[in-house]
Amino acid sequence: MSGARQRWLSLVGIGDDGLDGLSPAARRLLAQAELVVGGARHLALAAPLGCETLKWPSPMSDALPTILAWRGRPVVVLASGDPFFYGVGTLIARHVAPDEIRCAPQPSSFSLAAARLGWSLQDCALVSVHGRALERLIPHLRPRARILALSWDGETPRRAAELLTARGMGASRLVALGSLGGPRENLREARACDWADTMVDPLNVMAIEPVMDGRSKIVPRAPGLPDDLFEHDGQITKRDVRAITLSALAPEGGETLWDIGAGSGSVAIEWMLADPHNSSIAIEPNPVRAARIARNARELGTPDLQVVAGHAPEALAGLPQPDSIFIGGGATAPGAMAAAMAALRPGGRLVVNAVTIETQALLAQLHVAHGGALVSIQIALAEPIGRYSGFRPAMPVVQWRWRKP
Repeated sequence: MSGARQRWLSLVGIGDDGLDGLSPAARRLLAQAELVVGGARHLALAAPLGCETLKWPSPMSDALPTILAWRGRPVVVLASGDPFFYGVGTLIARHVAPDEIRCAPQPSSFSLAAARLGWSLQDCALVSVHGRALERLIPHLRPRARILALSWDGETPRRAAELLTARGMGASRLVALGSLGGPRENLREARACDWADTMVDPLNVMAIEPVMDGRSKIVPRAPGLPDDLFEHDGQITKRDVRAITLSALAPEGGETLWDIGAGSGSVAIEWMLADPHNSSIAIEPNPVRAARIARNARELGTPDLQVVAGHAPEALAGLPQPDSIFIGGGATAPGAMAAAMAALRPGGRLVVNAVTIETQALLAQLHVAHGGALVSIQIALAEPIGRYSGFRPAMPVVQWRWRKP
């Protein structure tokens, strides 16, 4: 059977201009379909349809058995704009092979927003806060940035304006572009600090140009964030040691970190900031600190960080397999180190920091037994000595770095 004949499932992007905006090829796919699947708005935009229709249930994945039961017959799934750009295409592709799919995309809402504003799309940060935490915007709030963000609803621009103002960026330009590509297209613009408490079109894309002042809270891109950006009670991997630790953990895209004995969550947070596709799980037995980690994560733009309140090794059971593990506290707990080493995927990295002599002795034994690298980190900071200054050394940190065979 030829590849073309195997493509029974068509993903058709549709905009707010409905059938008028579809190409002749996309219109033929709709005309030939025996089943059309989409949201209520999409089905209305494509009407009239002379075939069976299915409105997306909640959750959308509940419709997959029905769609798969039609395999081999012409089925069209309607989506907003580009189905593979923050769209349903990713969900479908998990269950249907690429050679069974035909895709007819429309311009995404991001492309339309950039065209309206005269922005170069490749130079914009593209973010979705649709069904996601608004704090995901925070890592992108920096000088000279241009941000396009897919909103959750009509209140999202107001909430974004409040977030910008609270972070010392009230003079930022904020534009809400509603119902892009259709007859109801509309645009509203104001400074964040002047944004009125009224709703806008619920189908909107936000465009943000941050403007900073002396109070602006900016999250730097380089590892080793200033300690005062974190709320902590002293249990924090200090800035200079943290930068070295992140380098040893070597975060890559789409990886998962376990931060055992997370304290303030600083390492787990910086792991996620290193790549937007990274995830972290902070394991912390102290409930007060666990709550503090969650606050730090929201404040620094990693609201999806998962916090597990419990002791290792018991709290590790059932967690997703890690690509890297950092242990900043609790390494001497019975069974904790063995459980961490066993859980790590092959090729994964384990980094353990030790300040106490007892933990340092354990790391020396592990280095002899398993290899890796044993490093002594010594930092000294200048402090006043009378009318002069001198370097006062911090407590040395012994770090064991190990890659699982």
